[in-house]
Amino acid sequence: MRILFSSTPVHGHLLPQLPLARAFRERGDTVAFLTAGALIPLLAREGFDVLPAGPAADELLAEAAHRTGTDPTGTPTPEVAAEIFAGVRVDLTADEALAVARDWRPELIVAELVDFVGPLTAAALDVPVATLAYGPAMPPEFGAAMDAVVAGRYADRGLTPRPADHYLDTCPPAMQQDGWQPPSGRLPLRPEPHGQGGQRPSEPAAAPAGPDQRRSDQRPPRVLVTFGTVFSSPDVLSPILRELSQADVELRVTLGLTASAEDFDVDHDRVTFVGFTPLSELLRDTDLVVTHGGAGTTLGALAAGIPMVIAPQGADQFIQADRVAAAGAGLDLPQGTATPEGVAKAASAVLADQGFRAAARTVADQIAAMPSPAEVAATLAAGQVRVA
Repeated sequence: MRILFSSTPVHGHLLPQLPLARAFRERGDTVAFLTAGALIPLLAREGFDVLPAGPAADELLAEAAHRTGTDPTGTPTPEVAAEIFAGVRVDLTADEALAVARDWRPELIVAELVDFVGPLTAAALDVPVATLAYGPAMPPEFGAAMDAVVAGRYADRGLTPRPADHYLDTCPPAMQQDGWQPPSGRLPLRPEPHGQGGQRPSEPAAAPAGPDQRRSDQRPPRVLVTFGTVFSSPDVLSPILRELSQADVELRVTLGLTASAEDFDVDHDRVTFVGFTPLSELLRDTDLVVTHGGAGTTLGALAAGIPMVIAPQGADQFIQADRVAAAGAGLDLPQGTATPEGVAKAASAVLADQGFRAAARTVADQIAAMPSPAEVAATLAAGQVRVA
């Protein structure tokens, strides 16, 4: 089969698609990605071809800010989110995407949840489309706003939207919205931390019995701080890192795509910085993740059974934070409470309370029981829909 993955040109939207893309490739299928050319280097390292179409994320966000008069990276509203994903991106990408996809001749298009270019292309080419959701269900008001905006883009091209044939759901039961009803064609899909390569994450490091007790190896707790590739501003993180580094912990921090360790005003003897690294490697022997709550980071940490402290910054991170707290697998710091002192206090509380780790392990067990990417690829290739 010829499988075309379509993605908004942001790492957090693209990386959750890689496990399924690898699974198709390992079956012998032909796989390519439809996204902005700016992501060619990342996908080339993974061995995937790219059909470049449309501008990179910074240009999309700038145009969205111009049209809406707001900061599109802040707390989202349905109207602003709809303009970004179903308005601006479709306007600046869809026609180019359709041209390159028509030449490539896909037999199935897999589009991430807020990618509206892939479904429009599927409608134009009359091929099946699968939606890959990378976290808890989107609030219905957001979906309705996006559908309303993109409807005009279909009409402009004389196209009729076609429903997704499959809904690939990476969200374990403990993280799903209360009262959520699964859509037709739902296929559970096990999420994996980026770079894991199809294997279950290793067991997290053994936790101490209490806040004042050491592990058998006498090392302090290992804390990973990651705010993704968009929200990891040194101005935001430096005060948090200074506060966290006062505790008796091993502190590792991931850099964004443009920052360097020298940009952070911290005691560099107490903080270890690492560049862009597969999450599966960063999670090894980690006891706590302090994060903004991106879907890939959140599900990756939970797949490894690691509790979290989440200080959401924008986008869908508020949803992830709420669901992690509801599952008992971490603490959610809503706006106004994510001060450096608040983050450090929450980190100490999660490290000290074994209930958070136990809840994270419960979610990890649910994730491990979900069908693997290889199983889902085989189901999709066979044209079979296994409704959960």
